[in-house]
Amino acid sequence: MQTWKWLTSPDAPYNWRFIRNVLVKTAILFATLNVVLVLVDPLPALGRISAYNVLFRGRERLPYGENPAASYNLSLYQIDAMFAAHALDGADPAGEYRVLLIGDSSVWGILLEPDDTLAGQINRAGLRTASGERVRVYNLGYPTMSLVKDLMLLDYALRYEPDLVVWMVTLESFDRAAQLESSIVQNNAPRIRDLIARYGLDLDPDDPRLVDPSTWDKTLFGRRRALADLLRLQLYGVPWAITGIDQEYPDDYTPRAIDLPADATWHGMDDATLTRDDLAFDVLEAGVARAREAAPVLVINEPIFISEGENSDIRYNFFYPQWLYDLYRGLLVEFRDAGLWPYLDLWDLVPDADCYTDSAVHLTPDCSARLAERVGAAIVQMAEAGDVAG
Repeated sequence: MQTWKWLTSPDAPYNWRFIRNVLVKTAILFATLNVVLVLVDPLPALGRISAYNVLFRGRERLPYGENPAASYNLSLYQIDAMFAAHALDGADPAGEYRVLLIGDSSVWGILLEPDDTLAGQINRAGLRTASGERVRVYNLGYPTMSLVKDLMLLDYALRYEPDLVVWMVTLESFDRAAQLESSIVQNNAPRIRDLIARYGLDLDPDDPRLVDPSTWDKTLFGRRRALADLLRLQLYGVPWAITGIDQEYPDDYTPRAIDLPADATWHGMDDATLTRDDLAFDVLEAGVARAREAAPVLVINEPIFISEGENSDIRYNFFYPQWLYDLYRGLLVEFRDAGLWPYLDLWDLVPDADCYTDSAVHLTPDCSARLAERVGAAIVQMAEAGDVAG
């Protein structure tokens, strides 16, 4: 205490007074900065500052990765930064028929190189519309199964003025209890609450899984991880641009199950009845309504693995019992027949066991090409006629 009084007294040596002033000003500046950070979230604005599409090329899919050192990629929760890193953000719309492709990990392309994904295969085909526009599909899939996650990404992506939205869906994404299970959903609580309120979704805006940061979490120290992720995303842009690698490709993986359990339930549901209220159809309807504010939308029920192994008379695959999946397909057809949206059911387009890798929805490159041929044809048909046969 005596030392501090001496340092702050007029009789203190000049050097000590200078150090004292620096320390005091630094403390004031630090405190002011933290107050500002608590009041104003800087992450969206910082996320939009990106070297992608400027110093190096944009990514072909949204950032996602669990082993950044091997994948030159990482998972983060900043939607602005994710899109700023994507090739879509730097693309010139002139002369292109712009298609936004949304969905789960099968769309993102687990175990697939960017050119072998559904979007990559369609782009490689060099399709053109009747008016001569080049069909350009942008991969906005993300590796979790949740329709509200898709809706959140779609809601943001429509600022890029698409000509068409293609939404790949599967039953697992309709599980109402799992809508808020995705980390990217949980850590974007304001966006999710806005969507719930805007579209009257049957989801709880006060669900404890939605993350509300504390005052401490909003300080510089509390935001250090998020700020570091923004910087790391930029740094990984260099090896991505050089190598084209954006995920880890393991030497081996556990293949999709062929022999299945003798279990006819799905997330605790065992009654052979199913209504639209049992599934998150309200989220799908909201997404279609939101997309149509900007562009037509095509809903596609994506292909699944159809097992011929043990208990395949009970289940199609590890995900789905037959009774429930058939009822789900029927509900989608009802919506199509009601004229609510153009719809394609491609569930059995690629049934071969060899078409699937580590999941009942993850395709090999060759089978991804088969899907791309069918989806590409539907895109061209939508561009020319604004409709597609189911």
